[in-house]
Amino acid sequence: MNIAILDDEFDTVRTLDCYAQLAAHTVTIWREHSKDTVVLAARLRDAEAIVLLRERTPIRAELIARLPKLKMLTLNGPYPHVDLEACSAHGVVLCAGKPRPSSATAELTWGLIISAMRQIPQQMASLQRGRWQSALGLGLHGRTLGVWGYGRIGRQVAGFGRAFGMRVQIWSRESGLALARADGYEAAASREALFAESDVLSLHVRLNAQTRGMVTAEDLARMKPDALLANTSRAELIEPGALVAALQAGRPGMAALDVFETEPVTDLQQPLLNMNNVVCTPHLGYVERDQLERYYGDQFARILAFAQGAPVDVANPPAAG
Repeated sequence: MNIAILDDEFDTVRTLDCYAQLAAHTVTIWREHSKDTVVLAARLRDAEAIVLLRERTPIRAELIARLPKLKMLTLNGPYPHVDLEACSAHGVVLCAGKPRPSSATAELTWGLIISAMRQIPQQMASLQRGRWQSALGLGLHGRTLGVWGYGRIGRQVAGFGRAFGMRVQIWSRESGLALARADGYEAAASREALFAESDVLSLHVRLNAQTRGMVTAEDLARMKPDALLANTSRAELIEPGALVAALQAGRPGMAALDVFETEPVTDLQQPLLNMNNVVCTPHLGYVERDQLERYYGDQFARILAFAQGAPVDVANPPAAG
């Protein structure tokens, strides 16, 4: 099969052990990201299978109609960016599996939290300029960690907070709160209390139509002037423009971010990149070698199963015949 792998910006896939699974196939790897239908149609005109990186590239009806050779798409996780109806109409099979459990994002979350609270990047930059101990950071022990969302990642983040000796409070759907209580955590008294009481507030909610913009300017204004907001989930969970305005106003006092409204970020004038009270990384939550071995290994296995006439994890069974 002719296989296209999209958005491998660091040319990582060919270095993974699982890449050997595709040795019998023709593989084209695209590093440069694009959402332009004309560009994508030209790149993918010969593709029979496309490997997607999370929700990075939208696959809409207009593009699918321009890819007559396309037989299947594969990805891990939700697929709001894929037009499933158009796939079925054109006989394109979507194979979408659930991501396997990983600690990569939870670990990065805590790397960002500690970096922001202790001002590690700022202190390093200051040291490189010849200045010794230029600021005073904040510790974690005894402070309050708020976790909004008690799924797989939120649960791990809460556990790390407990290990650091923090008071941990959870805000989630009722099913998540029930699980959190069973794990020995307290539920926040209210959404308002979550923002007002948390010294560190970490977001771990899946983005959808209901959660888009769920964190408002009013929520952020309730946070303490020395509090930290951490977001390694999706930038769109926060009302557009609200975080920059809140940081400029001083509530919260800091942010630790791995996600942006538009990715990849190439504009050096992006406000969040130029604020001394923000620590940010380029969406690295899942970008870790062991995680990518599992992530792409699962996808390549789906391609081989499809090529053998036995597709798995099919989201649109009628298209599979």
